[in-house]
Amino acid sequence: MNTDAFIDITAEHCPMTFVRVKLKLEEMSKGQTLTVRLNGGEPLKNVPQSLKDENYSVSKPQIDGNCFLLFVTKN
Repeated sequence: MNTDAFIDITAEHCPMTFVRVKLKLEEMSKGQTLTVRLNGGEPLKNVPQSLKDENYSVSKPQIDGNCFLLFVTKN
């Protein structure tokens, strides 16, 4: 998938995982897509749900080695 920006939050811990993604999305324009690389467990459960709660379009997580990728579109 071709995206407009990338952020790796694998070194972050909740709640900073969502905060970092949210700050990056605020820099982007409507319709742009952000690739988010994150760990499984709590980040994989909480980040997509928090983004959906704020009306972002979020893809189904894809495996990326021992991490995951999400594609988030700013609506």
